[in-house]
Amino acid sequence: MKKTFKLTDPKKAPARQVDFVKYEISKYIARERRKTLKEGSDFWDFDCRFGKESHTSLIIHVSEINKCIDGVVTEGADHFYIEILAKPGYRTKKPV
Repeated sequence: MKKTFKLTDPKKAPARQVDFVKYEISKYIARERRKTLKEGSDFWDFDCRFGKESHTSLIIHVSEINKCIDGVVTEGADHFYIEILAKPGYRTKKPV
Protein backbone atom coordinates (compact mmCIF):
# COMPACT_ATOMS: atom_id res chain seq x y z
CA MET A 1 0.00 0.00 0.00
CA LYS A 2 1.39 3.35 -1.06
CA LYS A 3 -1.20 6.00 -0.39
CA THR A 4 -1.75 9.61 0.61
CA PHE A 5 -4.64 9.92 3.05
CA LYS A 6 -6.66 13.09 3.50
CA LEU A 7 -7.60 13.98 7.06
CA THR A 8 -10.39 16.35 6.05
CA ASP A 9 -13.71 15.43 4.52
CA PRO A 10 -16.65 17.81 4.13
CA LYS A 11 -19.14 15.06 5.06
CA LYS A 12 -17.35 13.78 8.18
CA ALA A 13 -16.13 15.25 11.43
CA PRO A 14 -12.32 15.42 11.58
CA ALA A 15 -12.13 12.89 14.43
CA ARG A 16 -14.27 10.39 12.51
CA GLN A 17 -12.11 10.80 9.41
CA VAL A 18 -8.99 10.02 11.45
CA ASP A 19 -10.71 6.92 12.87
CA PHE A 20 -11.69 5.87 9.34
CA VAL A 21 -8.08 6.19 8.13
CA LYS A 22 -6.73 4.18 11.08
CA TYR A 23 -9.37 1.51 10.46
CA GLU A 24 -8.53 1.28 6.76
CA ILE A 25 -4.82 0.84 7.53
CA SER A 26 -5.43 -1.83 10.18
CA LYS A 27 -7.82 -3.62 7.81
CA TYR A 28 -5.10 -3.69 5.14
CA ILE A 29 -2.53 -5.09 7.58
CA ALA A 30 -4.95 -7.78 8.77
CA ARG A 31 -5.72 -8.73 5.15
CA GLU A 32 -2.01 -9.08 4.37
CA ARG A 33 -1.42 -11.22 7.48
CA ARG A 34 -4.16 -13.65 6.40
CA LYS A 35 -2.35 -14.50 3.18
CA THR A 36 -0.55 -17.83 3.03
CA LEU A 37 3.10 -17.71 4.02
CA LYS A 38 5.88 -18.75 1.71
CA GLU A 39 7.71 -21.98 2.49
CA GLY A 40 10.20 -21.51 5.32
CA SER A 41 8.92 -18.15 6.55
CA ASP A 42 7.44 -17.72 10.02
CA PHE A 43 5.30 -14.59 9.83
CA TRP A 44 4.48 -11.53 7.73
CA ASP A 45 6.73 -8.57 8.40
CA PHE A 46 6.09 -5.04 7.14
CA ASP A 47 8.34 -2.30 5.81
CA CYS A 48 6.66 1.01 6.67
CA ARG A 49 7.39 4.59 5.69
CA PHE A 50 5.47 7.61 6.98
CA GLY A 51 5.60 11.32 6.22
CA LYS A 52 3.76 14.35 4.96
CA GLU A 53 4.97 13.65 1.40
CA SER A 54 6.38 10.56 -0.30
CA HIS A 55 9.85 12.03 -0.80
CA THR A 56 10.16 13.12 2.86
CA SER A 57 8.84 9.93 4.46
CA LEU A 58 10.81 8.17 7.20
CA ILE A 59 11.10 4.48 8.05
CA ILE A 60 8.93 3.48 11.02
CA HIS A 61 7.85 0.25 12.74
CA VAL A 62 4.34 -1.03 12.11
CA SER A 63 3.45 -0.48 15.78
CA GLU A 64 4.20 3.26 15.48
CA ILE A 65 1.65 3.97 12.73
CA ASN A 66 -1.15 5.20 15.01
CA LYS A 67 1.27 7.37 17.01
CA CYS A 68 2.50 8.98 13.81
CA ILE A 69 -1.05 9.63 12.61
CA ASP A 70 -1.89 11.26 15.95
CA GLY A 71 1.23 13.38 15.66
CA VAL A 72 0.23 14.62 12.21
CA VAL A 73 -3.27 15.43 13.47
CA THR A 74 -1.91 17.50 16.38
CA GLU A 75 0.32 19.41 13.94
CA GLY A 76 -2.81 20.35 12.00
CA ALA A 77 -1.83 18.79 8.67
CA ASP A 78 -4.62 17.90 6.26
CA HIS A 79 -2.94 14.85 4.67
CA PHE A 80 -0.08 12.34 5.08
CA TYR A 81 1.68 9.65 3.06
CA ILE A 82 2.06 6.06 4.21
CA GLU A 83 3.75 3.10 2.58
CA ILE A 84 3.26 -0.42 3.92
CA LEU A 85 4.91 -3.32 2.11
CA ALA A 86 4.52 -6.92 3.31
CA LYS A 87 7.48 -9.29 3.29
CA PRO A 88 8.03 -12.76 4.77
CA GLY A 89 9.65 -12.71 8.20
CA TYR A 90 11.98 -15.24 9.78
CA ARG A 91 12.38 -15.76 13.52
CA THR A 92 15.87 -15.60 14.98
CA LYS A 93 17.06 -16.99 18.27
CA LYS A 94 17.75 -14.51 21.04
CA PRO A 95 21.42 -14.27 22.00
CA VAL A 96 22.24 -15.87 25.33
